Amino acid sequence: MAKRISICQIDAFTDNPFGGNPAGVTFGDGLTKEEMQLIAREMNVAETAFLFRSEEADFNLRWFTPATEAELCGHATIASLHFLFENRYIKDNSGITFDTLSGILKCRIEDGRCFMQIPVYKAEEYNDNKEDILATLGLSEDDIDKSVPFIIMGNRYLYIYVKKLSTLKGIKPNFKDLLNIQKQNNIGGNIVFTRETYDKESFAHSRFFTPFYGIDEDPVTGSANGPLMLVLRILGFIKNNNEDISLTFEQGDIIGRRGRVGVKYSPSINELYISGNAVTVLKGEMTF
Repeated sequence: MAKRISICQIDAFTDNPFGGNPAGVTFGDGLTKEEMQLIAREMNVAETAFLFRSEEADFNLRWFTPATEAELCGHATIASLHFLFENRYIKDNSGITFDTLSGILKCRIEDGRCFMQIPVYKAEEYNDNKEDILATLGLSEDDIDKSVPFIIMGNRYLYIYVKKLSTLKGIKPNFKDLLNIQKQNNIGGNIVFTRETYDKESFAHSRFFTPFYGIDEDPVTGSANGPLMLVLRILGFIKNNNEDISLTFEQGDIIGRRGRVGVKYSPSINELYISGNAVTVLKGEMTF
């Protein structure tokens, strides 16, 4: 007998349809891992989220790219929160927990805006294959500040600072070579960022390249923008390291998917949250 599921496509980190980062969202009870992977491949967006009943949290949450299961996905979690709120599984101004491959994540809805906890990863300076990495991204040493080190986080995302927004706009990676370097060095993704922004109230703009996970360029990446707050603190771009800080980061404008990610870090309790709005653009059924 054929299976039939209801599924939505939701644009996260935006107030406008066709902006931000699209994610598929559906309930996954009764689906095998192989079926979830096929559904994610059919949806062909960066991630598709599957929600399940859970004894450990309010829901179990899993994320699949078109190529593989992911350990963490920010925009598909924001999309899942929006999905649950829109379908009245969660009330406004209330909290919810997800059991995930990255542990139990605390999330909430505040006045219709979705908030998601992001793990606080260990950070290290990265010095291997720097010239090769720059070359695969189409960057030269003149594009970077040599006094600002590359930073790799515990989730294996590598952060690279460039001086100008125009440099960020001009990046044209060699994705085949970038994939090889990412595989050889266990780098999950390359985040290239600058302090120059489109909006004066924003703090940084970034692009995220992850052929390692089957996505050449992700439009707006919660799991990259959250740790970017920690990277900016380490590199000295954020001077006050003792008080709570909330910033807005930009991503997606350069590839026509404008997105804005709120990020808050509380050093006293070592908690990191991302936040954003979302818009449902498609509701349908899938039969297989």
